[in-house]
Amino acid sequence: MSTFAKRERLLLADLLETAGPDAPTLCEGWRTRDLAAHVVVRERRPDAAGGALIKPLASRLHRVREEYGAKPYGELLQLIRTGPPRFSPFQLKQVDEAANTVEFYVHAEDVRRAQPDWSPRELDPVFQDALWSRLERAARLMGRGIPTGLVLRRPNGQTTVAHRGTPVVTATGEPSELLLFAYGRQGAAKVELEGEHDAIAKLRETKRLGI
Repeated sequence: MSTFAKRERLLLADLLETAGPDAPTLCEGWRTRDLAAHVVVRERRPDAAGGALIKPLASRLHRVREEYGAKPYGELLQLIRTGPPRFSPFQLKQVDEAANTVEFYVHAEDVRRAQPDWSPRELDPVFQDALWSRLERAARLMGRGIPTGLVLRRPNGQTTVAHRGTPVVTATGEPSELLLFAYGRQGAAKVELEGEHDAIAKLRETKRLGI
């Protein structure tokens, strides 16, 4: 049975292929080749991938990512499509779903929404619920450094708190859009913001949303 992570993986690879190696993305400073290299290194080079969170390893991560970025673009896309090495924990369905569903969804949108003619995807309710579940678990982590309080609200009224504080801003939208907002893609996420004008402006501009 296909999983959300597998579906989003293949979609991301297709989008990267269609866009070509030098297209813009929503990841600041990254073209599509850089994003493809990031995805491959994250799965295949755990000795370097830790540099995303551990500062002493950051220079190693940068070096390894540049090495992969120098590979033929088609080779990078094939590595994304085929997935992690045989003995990687990412080969386990449960690990793949937990670690990659959001990763691949967000990066697919990083490619799609950097193009001038993009339009929102129609996502099925089951996938929206899955994204909401992951957002609930990660919201506090993603909102820990922001300058305002932040409540995330679905159209059905479900809410989760990303950051306690005042003044409070409430972001309303589908889970897929709230997830992009919470991951720092505020300018591309289709959400409605309620709160004080200055607080909303600060939240839109902050670089502290995300992991």
